[in-house]
Amino acid sequence: MKKFIILSALFIVCTMPVSLKAQSYELQQLILNLEKLDQFRAILDQMQKGYQVIAKGYSAVKDLTEGNFSLHKIFLDKLLEVNPTVKQYKKIKDIITFQKNLIKEFSAGKTYFKKLDVFNSIELEYLESVYQNLISESINNLDELIMVVTARRLRMSDAERLNAIDKIYQEMEDKINFLRQFTDQAILMAKQRAHEMEETRALKKWYFGPEGD
Repeated sequence: MKKFIILSALFIVCTMPVSLKAQSYELQQLILNLEKLDQFRAILDQMQKGYQVIAKGYSAVKDLTEGNFSLHKIFLDKLLEVNPTVKQYKKIKDIITFQKNLIKEFSAGKTYFKKLDVFNSIELEYLESVYQNLISESINNLDELIMVVTARRLRMSDAERLNAIDKIYQEMEDKINFLRQFTDQAILMAKQRAHEMEETRALKKWYFGPEGD
């Protein structure tokens, strides 16, 4: 239909008398505008397709960070086109498990420390910042993992992909171990502080009676 409009316009321009040159020029501009519009629409279509791919990839990573884990969905669908040689590598699933545990233990620790009511707001902010940094770094590890296991995204041999996965695995394992050590230390400090606060209340009650609380 568009071709018919353009051809018709060209025919009209060619058969017009000289007195209609101004109108002819306007029609020529219209033809150019139609062609530019088609080009612009094609560019928009390409941009939309690119955005959809990016959005799907972002959604996949976001699902992982929020604990909505599905190994099949993330790594075996058409979006990522996982390299068949490496997709069954056990450490891939272990890395995702590390990520799930990071999220789970971060949420549990945050709730626990707030409930104890022994840390002030600055201390709680510090605890949360440590957790958030770990989560942020782990997301970077997941981005790297997706690049490694996606066919045609990186020029790597299967052996190189497996070595890269091993490296990501080690980094994620280090993060979960650090998280647990950090949380254990914070829990110990919280319990000591809670014990001291209880002793202080007991002493006040001993010296001043119930009114001293």
